[in-house]
Amino acid sequence: MAIYFAFCSVCSTFAPVMAKDLTLTNTQFEQAVKECRALFEKKLHDYGASWRILRPTALTDQLFIKAKRIRSLEVKKESLVGEGIRPEFIALINYGIVGLIQLSRGFADTVDISNKEAMALYDQYANEALELMKRKNHDYDEAWRDMRVSSYTDLILTKIQRIKEIEDLQGQTLVSEGIDANYMDIINYAVFGVIKLSEKEQEC
Repeated sequence: MAIYFAFCSVCSTFAPVMAKDLTLTNTQFEQAVKECRALFEKKLHDYGASWRILRPTALTDQLFIKAKRIRSLEVKKESLVGEGIRPEFIALINYGIVGLIQLSRGFADTVDISNKEAMALYDQYANEALELMKRKNHDYDEAWRDMRVSSYTDLILTKIQRIKEIEDLQGQTLVSEGIDANYMDIINYAVFGVIKLSEKEQEC
């Protein structure tokens, strides 16, 4: 029987519990996405849906910057600006969801949706990503728990590179999945990172 960590909404921590099935993991997925949603909503209040003006290539580069910083911190073991790795994984999740929205609606020259509409879109694509995570976790039997966080980082960077290649090909691929599938994978790996780092903090 494996020991995992359940998220406590009262104390905002992951507490150790005994897990027999995938129910706990699904709860951890949901809590991680809930945390990301809360931050997204606060930033939406402050900035509005300013991300609507991002063209696909700019969004890809923003994802790249976040993932590259994670890898840099993993290698250097030191941050000079204070923020650690976990917030960057949260940013990757939120930008990944923004990417799915932009793929669906296209980019705009000005902010063309209300905060309420933006949150509805966020919830739609966050839920799609969440349900996909649950299905994949069922099929892969929690394999991500035995992976290192640095591997999530490298896999995310690989997915971003693939998106760049697909953009350069203007979407004309032969056998590859589309950009949307790569966004989903980025969200998936970043959620793993959020959970694993939360568990590590609780062990200290």
